[in-house]
Amino acid sequence: MNDEKIKVRITETGQTLDVVVLSKRADRIEVVLGEGIHSVRCELAPTRLGLSYAGSVMGRELVYERSREQVQADIDRLNPNVRHTKRH
Repeated sequence: MNDEKIKVRITETGQTLDVVVLSKRADRIEVVLGEGIHSVRCELAPTRLGLSYAGSVMGRELVYERSREQVQADIDRLNPNVRHTKRH
């Protein structure tokens, strides 16, 4: 299986990390940091303006610097059979 990886930035240090994506939707991205028994899950949610995703793990803030629209476009490109529908 080929796991999708994304780069997130730790705001405190500016360091970037490659993390494995567990699930990706426009309203939430769930990632795993680390491997094996030392792995930690983190949920990234869109920021108020929707220009990036942010979450925190073990007291550290992580930021994925892509907008909601860019993430939705990635999802649509990777899986063209599933179309985003809005509920009214």
